[in-house]
Formats: sequence, structure tokens, C-alpha cells
Amino acid sequence: MRPLSTQEFNLFKQLIFDIAGIDLKENKKTLVSSRLQKRLVHHSLNTFGEYFALLNADKSGAEKQVMVDLLTTNETYFFREPAHFDFLVDVLHHRAAGGHFRIWSAASSSGQEAYSMAMILADKLGKVPWEVVGTDLSSRVLETARTGLYSMMRTEGITQDYLRRFCLKGGGPHEGELLIIPELRSRVTFTHANLNTMLPDIGLFDVIFLRNVMIYFNDDTKRTIIKRILERLKPGGYLIVGHSESLKGLSDCVTAVKPTVYQQQAA
Repeated sequence: MRPLSTQEFNLFKQLIFDIAGIDLKENKKTLVSSRLQKRLVHHSLNTFGEYFALLNADKSGAEKQVMVDLLTTNETYFFREPAHFDFLVDVLHHRAAGGHFRIWSAASSSGQEAYSMAMILADKLGKVPWEVVGTDLSSRVLETARTGLYSMMRTEGITQDYLRRFCLKGGGPHEGELLIIPELRSRVTFTHANLNTMLPDIGLFDVIFLRNVMIYFNDDTKRTIIKRILERLKPGGYLIVGHSESLKGLSDCVTAVKPTVYQQQAA
């Protein structure tokens, strides 16, 4: 198998940008090579150029989705960046009584963020109707999210109280794993969405988490995606981004209420 050339890397760089708006930097060449090598082996190909040609000939889009899955999967864990979940609790404490509370995990990966939200909503809202929607570009991680099955090694962010109330400890073939309880899983919906294209009809939300995503986009793509995201945020609702991200210079429709937390202007 020939190494990934700079010319071939640039072909994949443009393709993933066209599909997902992701701006791969030159230092990602090794990552692209290592993650796509298995597809060359799978298809008995000798060069990355041959694999690129196969992708272009893929009318079903199935192989392109495999490529996207391989190049966009990111690490996540329960209650990551806990200050954001503390803010969510504060929002719930001060919200007006009644109404259906909806929250969107816009880059949900394998689901830990969405289930973290769900644990808080189940705990704080009682019988008030609520819903969590998780979306991601990767079909593979969404399959994991829907199962709600995770390694016990990755539960350090979950309090003992939440572990007891919302998780089941695995045994036998599932030793060392936990399962999110069915009552919680039934309130969380996962669906495929490409933030770089028209979004599915998922309604409006009180709070949207869009964390650790914009670091992969150039400024023009960021502006387009933020505009698209804000169309799904209710007036007065909150958009939360990652601690290394900012909306400065990207939108005039929100006001920063604290670092990484923005409020949509009221209607």
C-alpha cells in the first residue's frame, strides 16, 4: 500500500469540506491516512487515489458515509465541561412553570452529552414534559447512542445518585458496562444531521449545546452553521458552545451572558 501523498490528502480534504464543511489542516494528514487505510484493505486497493475514485463512483453514498464516520468521530464523555450542566440546572430553576422543555445536543457523538442532559431534566423537572434530541454526522456513533450501552470505565462524570437512578450495571456478557435505563432512553431521540446542509425537521429548542464542533470549520462555514442553528432556538433560548470556542464576530442575534453561553434575542 502506497503512503498517502499530499495530492491525495488534498483530494480528501476538499471532499470532507464539501460534505461536512470540515476544514482539515495539514497536520491531519497522518490521521486521514491511518483512519482510511482499513478501507483500502477492505476493498483490496493499493492507493488512496483508487479509494478516492471509488468514493466518487459510489452512487448510493454508503461508502462516503463510512469515510465520514471514520474522519469525524470524536471523543466524548458524560458531563463534559460540567459548568455548562450547572448552567442548565440554573436555567431549569428559573424557567416559567409549564410548557414542554426541549434541548438539542447538536453534535451528540455517541450520546453521553444527550444522556447527561436527560439525567438532569429527569431529576429537576419531575412530571413536566421534556425531550432531548441528539444529532450527529456519523451514523456509526448514533447507533451506539441509541443503545445507551457504555463502559463503566467512562462514568467518572456521573454522580453516584445518578448512577443509581438512571443506569443499570451490566452482568454476564455485559460485565463492566452500564445501560441507561429504558425510561430515560425513551425520552432521548437520536437522528442523523449534517450541520453543513439543511437540517431535518426537529422543531425549536429552549437550549442548544453546540460544543467542540466549530473548531473544525472556517469562519464562513461557522457563520452559516450558526445562522442555521439559531433558526432552531426559541426567542430567549440559550446556545452553549465549547470552552475553546466563541461566537464573537459570527452572529449579531445573540448576547453573551457568560463565557461560551449565548442568549437568543427575544422576539
